[in-house]
Amino acid sequence: MVEKDYKLYGTKILNLKTQEIGLLICLWENKFADKTVDFATCVDKTGKPYNIELDNIRGFDDDFEK
Repeated sequence: MVEKDYKLYGTKILNLKTQEIGLLICLWENKFADKTVDFATCVDKTGKPYNIELDNIRGFDDDFEK
């Protein structure tokens, strides 16, 4: 069973693959045969959930660009 971490729930993120803003739902580990990869479950601006490697997102702050 995959343990999910909800401590950062609701954090605004930037998807580095699509350059779109979304919200982080939870973090979890995807265990493959030879390694473990950190993943995040996020939602896009339409509310559609998706899973993405943690390396492909970053925190986003509106105030940073002002």
